[in-house]
Amino acid sequence: MTITIGFSQSKTKVNLIVENGVSEQLAQFRKHQISDVTYNLSFEIPKHKSENINAQLALILTLSDLSQSVYLDFKEKSQNIKSVSANGKQIAMVHEKGHIAIPPGSLISGKNTIEISFIAGNLSLNRNDDFLYTLLVPDRASTLFPCFDQPDIKATYKLSLSVPKEWSVLAAADVKEKVEKGDFTSYTFGESDKMSTYLFSFVAGKFNSVTKKPGLEMTFLYRENDKNKIESSTDTIFSLHQQSLDFLEKYTNYKFPFQKLDFASIPVFQYGGMEHVGAIQYRESTLFLDNSATDSEKLNRAKLIAHETSHMWFGDLVTMKWFDDVWMKEVFANFMADKIMNPIFPKVNHNLQFFTAHYSSAYAEDRSLGTHPIRQHLENLKDAGSLYGAMIYNKAPIMMRQLEASMGKEPFQKGIQKYIQKYANDNADWNNLVEILDAETPLDMKKWSEVWVNKSGRAIFTDKIEYDAKNRIKKFEIQQQAEDKSNNVWPQIFQIGLVYANEIKVLTANITAKNLAVKEASGLAKPLAVVYNYNGFGYGVFPLDGNNLEYISTLKDEVARAASYSNLFENTLIGNVSADKAFNCFLKGIQSEENELVLRIVSGNLNTIYWRFFTEEQQNKVQKQLLGILYERLQANLSANIKKTLFGLFSSVAYSDSGKASLYKIWNREVSISGLKLNEDDYTNMAMNLAIFKHEKADEILEKTRTSISNPDKKKRFEFLLPSLSKDESVRNAFIESLKDDANREKESWVSVGLANVNHPLRQENAQKYIRFSLDLVDEIQRTGDIFFPKDWLDNTIGKYSSKYAFDEVQRFLKENPNFSPILKRKLFMATDLLYKAQNIKKETE
Repeated sequence: MTITIGFSQSKTKVNLIVENGVSEQLAQFRKHQISDVTYNLSFEIPKHKSENINAQLALILTLSDLSQSVYLDFKEKSQNIKSVSANGKQIAMVHEKGHIAIPPGSLISGKNTIEISFIAGNLSLNRNDDFLYTLLVPDRASTLFPCFDQPDIKATYKLSLSVPKEWSVLAAADVKEKVEKGDFTSYTFGESDKMSTYLFSFVAGKFNSVTKKPGLEMTFLYRENDKNKIESSTDTIFSLHQQSLDFLEKYTNYKFPFQKLDFASIPVFQYGGMEHVGAIQYRESTLFLDNSATDSEKLNRAKLIAHETSHMWFGDLVTMKWFDDVWMKEVFANFMADKIMNPIFPKVNHNLQFFTAHYSSAYAEDRSLGTHPIRQHLENLKDAGSLYGAMIYNKAPIMMRQLEASMGKEPFQKGIQKYIQKYANDNADWNNLVEILDAETPLDMKKWSEVWVNKSGRAIFTDKIEYDAKNRIKKFEIQQQAEDKSNNVWPQIFQIGLVYANEIKVLTANITAKNLAVKEASGLAKPLAVVYNYNGFGYGVFPLDGNNLEYISTLKDEVARAASYSNLFENTLIGNVSADKAFNCFLKGIQSEENELVLRIVSGNLNTIYWRFFTEEQQNKVQKQLLGILYERLQANLSANIKKTLFGLFSSVAYSDSGKASLYKIWNREVSISGLKLNEDDYTNMAMNLAIFKHEKADEILEKTRTSISNPDKKKRFEFLLPSLSKDESVRNAFIESLKDDANREKESWVSVGLANVNHPLRQENAQKYIRFSLDLVDEIQRTGDIFFPKDWLDNTIGKYSSKYAFDEVQRFLKENPNFSPILKRKLFMATDLLYKAQNIKKETE
């Protein structure tokens, strides 16, 4: 049944159907039933990760409806629950379908206390030998402790932790009391700010700690032991947090809303970062950079910090009502992070940075058979993890930038300020924001957002240009057609550059329907080339003359070059340009491009065409030339950023005898390339490539690399990966087989790299027998893994293939599994988009 608002006015008893997970119905009823929630939680962390964590919960809440039991979510074994009491009286334990039921007879209208003694669930505790961290987004809080695991029941937390005495701790509030008890220390934290369950977190373990006050006082826990990285990174990390805070307070006109902004970096962290209130977590390798870091790596670090800091307002302070609007917190975090970069990196072209950060990732999912709208309906919170992906992180910011351009920056900012003010410490959905923005603009916000937010896909643009007898433009029309052949029309603004011998005339296209007559173009001379999406604002596939690609590398505007290279790749994928023509254009770009961000697009697209769409014969034909061009450019007087990007491409294709020999000499430090800054991680990656390329000294290279890694966390990672790098196929097979056991999949980022090693294009003939194994396991991967892991698993297994055999395996799997999860099917289609495209592209080249 559907529950509507106004329960208190209704005398009708709600027919509440409790199922696994948190259904919309249960969530809506509990929001009506429950308020004023405080979790008093204590956890006793033992020395050994194999031992149970004993825990206590004293839950204080106010009830307004006793027509139903109170259902607490606890997705753990029933035997993990030791005792349950309500208002001081022990009650019988009822635990079914992941819920603990507290009957109405044990409760009173008004304030209640429920006490539960339990063993904490391990799934989201991320326990390591000498540290652990919780990661509870989107629905994992209930795998750790009994709670109301839905975003619109915000609560405060009073936490106590007992940990081995040499460990440090971090949580949402400051430590109020610290008591040593033998080999353990007990920490009592103050009461936290109000937050949703997915934002509750603590970190405990052997960490270094530093506190600084760049404005706001902040504490940072880390495990990195490289002195150069620590010295060159620490001040910058604090400064970036403060700069982000300063920008956001000014932009939102709302002061930093929480008690503190502390953070921890974690070597094995699953994501780039997670915005826990008062205790942000980051992947350590992203934060700590040394003097070899490129501008892109520095920019990525700054954006990550700005993203997580933006979440303090967008997500933590104002939280979505239900996870179908999870995209709202992510779009604003990414959108604000892009804005924050402007003053921090004044020399960076931020329009270019935005384009390179978002477009290729958004296109990669939106052009696939698995595409979906930015906003998706969610019936049960247990499926919330499936909502995450490039539609949320990349297409949504593109949409938001188009919206800002259509509204104007000032009305848009004014609307955002009203939104933050109105929904602070509360929950809001997209319609609430649309209502506020609607009042600030003549734009029909509901109509505008209907296609951008609630529909999937992108536009394929075509043009019709007619000239008069004097070769002047008589008619210039643009048409858009949805890629999926639907009637969707994406209203958007972008520029068109008309290329002439001595100038480029830039026109603005504001397309609100299927067709647009570009009246500004009338009477202009026939251009040498037409560059669509000149400013990188447009979203879709634009017209391109496949016989006239020479101009791209000569465009002076960096964004125009980036957008043109991206558009060339998209046109190649839909069959408008041949793979070899595109490759040659990208090869020319490799030779001339001197902007690191543009070069990354060129290099990435060239690499994809080489490995995914070229036959072995084509690869052999161009490899020597490619390596020669790259090695020659590495000797030139170029910036360190450009050299690092070129070297990354060189290292990925240097599998010929001469290529391996050159790469080995660089790895063995026999050859030094002037201006190329390499660090320990770069040498580790080279060693892995040399092993995959079957260098004759592969075993020696791997062992020397293993013994030279000074960071214990990085050494453990490398040792985990060694079987995936082995020249012995049976060792690699055993590695794949070991992943059946979820205990061997705990370090998900490690597993992804290991899978990529085994399924490298040079090894696929031997590895393809595991395609079906990987597909059969993906359902379990979703049940046991974190939110990004199912897609990562598919990307690094079947997603690495281009062969007809692999394509047929996917078709066979889908045919034999007609009830395969629709959610996972979408992920599979996204991961195999290039496999599907390769079937047509390779046919054309054969």
